[in-house]
Amino acid sequence: MRRRSFLGSVALLAFAQPLRAETFEVTLTEAAWRAKLGDAAYAVLRDEETERAGSSPLNDEHRRGTFLCAGCDLPVYASDTKFESGTGWPSFYKPIDGAIGTKEDNTLFSTRTEVHCRRCGGHLGHVFNDGPPPTGLRYCMNGVALKFLPA
Repeated sequence: MRRRSFLGSVALLAFAQPLRAETFEVTLTEAAWRAKLGDAAYAVLRDEETERAGSSPLNDEHRRGTFLCAGCDLPVYASDTKFESGTGWPSFYKPIDGAIGTKEDNTLFSTRTEVHCRRCGGHLGHVFNDGPPPTGLRYCMNGVALKFLPA
């Protein structure tokens, strides 16, 4: 019986989300985050879930301006770095300098690079090596994790 319990615990750990080792300038209680963000944004920003592809109105946002973290309003992407990736999520080729942090993400049986807000730690999306020049990177962001501020 103990062996089964141990093996079950090990199996659950494979699906557990990693604890964040970083500390962030903006910190709130779970209840305060839930009240501030609402269910969909909380699920993405705090629980690192992914919104459904094609569901964000920011996919069709083409005005000049700045995309902010929906958790703390930190400017994270300039509109002139946004491009149409065809993925169903807002995509950018470069973040604003110093705006994001990254970490290795080993969920979904693959290794990816997770992108989060450097100020509040909110999960924004992932970065991939299949973007356009000049960086060759595609920052594939959850629209619900962003706000748009027109210029």
